[in-house]
Formats: sequence, C-alpha cells, structure tokens
Amino acid sequence: MNRYKKIHKYIFVGIISSCASIPFKVYADNIWSYHQQIDSLNNQTYSYAESPLPKPGLYDNIVLSIVCKDHRLQSLIETDELIASQGSNFGVEYQVDQHTPIALSMKTMSDSKRKGYTEKEATSMATALLTGQAVFIKVNTMIRTTLSSSISLDNAVTTIRQVMADCQTDKITINERDTSYQLNDFERDFKQLSDKQQQLILGKLKQLIQESR
Repeated sequence: MNRYKKIHKYIFVGIISSCASIPFKVYADNIWSYHQQIDSLNNQTYSYAESPLPKPGLYDNIVLSIVCKDHRLQSLIETDELIASQGSNFGVEYQVDQHTPIALSMKTMSDSKRKGYTEKEATSMATALLTGQAVFIKVNTMIRTTLSSSISLDNAVTTIRQVMADCQTDKITINERDTSYQLNDFERDFKQLSDKQQQLILGKLKQLIQESR
C-alpha cells in the first residue's frame, strides 16, 4: 500500500513540476512593445508598435498595431475570429478614453480573413492613441457580429512615436503645417491685431529679415 502512495506522490510531483516549466503570458503586465522585422518578399525592414492582449475572458482577442512599412504608416488589427473575406472592407470604431468614438473603414489582407488595415486613417488614429490611457475597439464582422476589446495604452506613446519617427510622420506633418500658412493668411490675421501688436510683429519681422541676410 505504501508503495502505491509513493508512486502517486511521484506522479503528482511530476505533474506539478511540468506545469511550472510551461511558459505563460502575463496579461496584466503586458504593455505596448516596439518591434522590427524583415519582409521576406522584398528583404526590407519594417517596424511596428503592438498592443498587449486583454485579460482572458473579459474581451475578444484583438491586437492593434501601428506599422511603418515601405515608408507608409498603417493601422493594423488582428483577431482570433473571422472578420471578412480577403480584400474586403469592414467597419471599425474606436474610442480613446471618454472622447468621441471614431468610425473608420479597414480592409482585410489579401492572404488573411483575420487581419485588416488602413493607411488613410493611420496617422490620425496613431495620434489619437498618444493622448489617452486606454482605447476601446469594435470590429464589425461579415456575419454581423461585433468583436470588442479594451486595450491599455501603457507605453504606447514611446513605441508609437518610434514607429512614426521611422516613417518620418512627424516631419511630414510639420512641413505640411508650415507650408499651409500663406502670405494672404498672414495679411488677414495681421489686420485683426491691435496697433501695438502690429508694431511688435513688424519689429520681429524686421529683425528676422536682417539676421537672414
């Protein structure tokens, strides 16, 4: 009898030891992470900021990524469930903290029914993610069901800014903002200033012109 007890004890200890050696993902401590990989098709490096997974059982498994590929910014969503057939459009809605929800259209990849992306809305979405603590996402699937998840934005600012820098998104935005202000705009705004403010502006303009010569 004692021999059987010893055997059962060894089996139990063996099971516990095996379970302890199995790696697992700590969902509660997950944060946004930055990655670089090589595209095997064109041998070019691309980077992406990837969101953590939600805690098991609370939401659907949705991973959100901000990607810089071929010098273009993309927002990419990947789920465990079917979204739509390859190359099809589908609706997405996201809400950062308590801000107004934003609806947009994504397109599934040509080789996947579970991944979708957008380039058109990528910059505005990435910028919105920099401002909050969490983002709530809804994905409308082809069978008229809705997948949803709340994603923490812990460490999102650092990783997303790195991806945007890889694509020079910040630089492009600044250049576009600078060139959008024309002489007509300045004259219009200048006329709305008081005499004292106009003299102050003219004085600074004169100093800039003299320094640039």
